[in-house]
Amino acid sequence: MSWETVIGLEIHVQLSTKSKLFSGGSTGFGAEPNTHVDLIDMGLPGVLPVANRDAFFKAIRFGLATNAEINQTSTFDRKNYFYPDLPKGYQITQMAMPIVGKGSIRIETDNGEKLINITRAHLEEDAGKSIHDLFEGETGVDLNRAGTPLLEIVSEPEISNAQEAVAYFKAIRQIVTFLDICDGNMAQGSMRCDVNVSIRKSGDRELGTRAEIKNINSFKFIERAINHEIARQIKIIESGNSVVQETRLYDSIKNETRSMRSKEEANDYRYFPCPDLLPVVISDDELNEIKNNLPELPKQKIKRYVNEINLDESEAKIIAASKTMANIFEEACKKTKDSKLVAKWLVGDVSALLNKDNIDIEESNLSSSNFAKLIERITDNTISGKIAKSVLEEVWISGDDVDKIIESKGLVQIQDETVLEKVAQSIIDNNPSQVKAYKDGKDKLFGFFVGQVMKETQGKANPKSVNEILNKLLK
Repeated sequence: MSWETVIGLEIHVQLSTKSKLFSGGSTGFGAEPNTHVDLIDMGLPGVLPVANRDAFFKAIRFGLATNAEINQTSTFDRKNYFYPDLPKGYQITQMAMPIVGKGSIRIETDNGEKLINITRAHLEEDAGKSIHDLFEGETGVDLNRAGTPLLEIVSEPEISNAQEAVAYFKAIRQIVTFLDICDGNMAQGSMRCDVNVSIRKSGDRELGTRAEIKNINSFKFIERAINHEIARQIKIIESGNSVVQETRLYDSIKNETRSMRSKEEANDYRYFPCPDLLPVVISDDELNEIKNNLPELPKQKIKRYVNEINLDESEAKIIAASKTMANIFEEACKKTKDSKLVAKWLVGDVSALLNKDNIDIEESNLSSSNFAKLIERITDNTISGKIAKSVLEEVWISGDDVDKIIESKGLVQIQDETVLEKVAQSIIDNNPSQVKAYKDGKDKLFGFFVGQVMKETQGKANPKSVNEILNKLLK
C-alpha cells in the first residue's frame, strides 16, 4: 500500500532582546542557574508584567519578511498547565489575536521550489528548564530562561517528507538570522521545533492521526526523528492497529521516538485573556518605520551578487545562505576589486573545510577580518595561492592572525626575479630531455617546469613571475 506523509512544524525562535518579554530580567546565555530571574519571572503575587516593545518589533520584521498579515492590535492569553519549571502555573502567549497572521515562504526541494504557508507567528514567554542529571535521584529547576521572548512560527501541514522539513527549518533560520532577530544557535536552544507527523493513504484528503515530536534542535535530528516516526506509524497501521494522538520525545542516541503523554487539545489548557495585559497597538508610523528599515534578505543579496558583482547564481546562493558567510564575503570584497576571487575561496576551500568538519561557518575560527586579510595578502602578492591554502588551514585550526602565521612560518612569496630566474635555469639545465620534448611540440610539459620551480621554492615563488621567466628561457 502506498502512503503519504503530512508534516507541520512549530518553530520556536528565541528573540534576541536584552531583556525578557515581560520583565527586566536578562536573557544572557550561560549564567549560573537562577541568577537571571526577576520577581515577575517567578510569578510572585502582586507583580505585573509589562510587554517588551523590542520583541514586538522583531516579530513584525519576521512577518514582513514572509509577506504575512500584521495584526496591529494583538492580545495576550494565559495557557494554563502545571509543571515544575513554570512557576506561575500558566504561560503568557498569544492565542486569540497574534501579532503575525498568515504568511508564506518558499523552500528548495528536489523537485524545485515549493511554497509552504505559515498559519501564524505569535509571541510567548519561554518556560524554565528542568535539570535531571545534576543531582542523583532529584530534579533541579533553572528559571534563567523563564520569561525569555519566543516567536512561535506555525506552518500549515504542507510538508511532505523529512528533507522538506529540514529545508523549511533552514529557510526560517536563514530569515531570522538575516533579520537579526535571533542568533540561530540551535545548540544553545535559540531555535528548536516541534514536529507534527501523520500518514494517510495516497490520494486521501482526510488527515491521519498525528503525533507531535517535541523540542528538536538540529537539522540531523529533525530528519531522523521524522523518518523514524513515519516508519513507526506505517508499521502500526499495517498491523491493523491505530495511531494514538500523543506527544513524543526523540531519543537521538537510540534514534527512536517514545511516548511522553497523550496529546492535549486547546481546551485542555483553559485559555483565557490575560487580565494583566492590555491589547498592544502598533501605530501606522511604527509599522512604516519597521518596513523602511528591513535589512537586505538572502534573495535580494543573491540578485545583487549576480547582477552587480557578476557571480554565478550557484556561487551567490552558497554565499547568501548564511549571514556570517555573506558578511565575510562583503568584508573581503572591500580589500580587493576581484570579487570573483573572494567567491572562489569561499565556495571552494572554505566550504570544503566546513563540509569536512561538518560545522556551520559561525562555529569556525574564521573571522571576517582574518579572511579579508588572507585575500589581501594574495592580491598584493605577499603569498601565493598555494601558500594561502596552508595559511587558511592554520587559521582554521588556531584562529591566529594571518600576518602572524605568514611571518612566523616564513611564507612570504619570492618576487625577486633574479632569484627565480636562477632557480628556473637550474631546472631547465637538469631536465634536457623534457626541454627537447617541450620544444618539439609537447606544450603540456610547461606545467612540469612550473611545478618543479614551485617545488624548489617550497611554493613561495610568484606564479605569474615563474610563468613569464620560463616562457623567456624555454624559447
